[in-house]
Amino acid sequence: MTDFYNTISKEATAEFKDRGSRFIAFASPIHDAAGFRSRMVEIRQQHAKATHHCFAYRLGLDGNNHRVSDDGEPSGTAGKPILGQIDSRQLVDVLVIVVRYFGGTQLGVAGLTHAYRSAAALCLQMAPILQKPLEKELELSFDYTRLNDVLILVRQHHCRILRQDLQLFSSMTLAIPQNKWEELTYRFKQLRGVEVSGPGRP
Repeated sequence: MTDFYNTISKEATAEFKDRGSRFIAFASPIHDAAGFRSRMVEIRQQHAKATHHCFAYRLGLDGNNHRVSDDGEPSGTAGKPILGQIDSRQLVDVLVIVVRYFGGTQLGVAGLTHAYRSAAALCLQMAPILQKPLEKELELSFDYTRLNDVLILVRQHHCRILRQDLQLFSSMTLAIPQNKWEELTYRFKQLRGVEVSGPGRP
């Protein structure tokens, strides 16, 4: 089982043309459905005269959180080919929108499928791939005087602080790289005055 997953680090765009029709693709890193909706509004405003705004996205690592849309194109000719390009690169937390400006010539089912697939592929080729570690959450409770010791381990091992409540008796929720889970759980437990609670949640 891998300890990393792949996404993209920033937005990218590319264009594919076929018999007068223009297919402009936009790839964006997103973290939730709200990110998709926000980006979709932007693209629809920027390309209000486009005849179609097709898309696909995949979120998370369980394989179930994805969505596709043909936006009026024949069923299966746009959204699925776009998602296929995301999946062929094993990417997650990625949205690809392809807008079409109709050029006057019908492309047919095969032609449309090829065009949307090609536009998405060209766009994702332009997007920098970012490898991120799989993480688990860890809950810590500790006396405020131990904060510095906790933060030393957090910084040394590139943990992310998800939530914290720093008072006389403090709590902190960390996202820890999966491949450092056992080591860090042990090291936090060895700190005097620090309690580790609850199993890690992937």
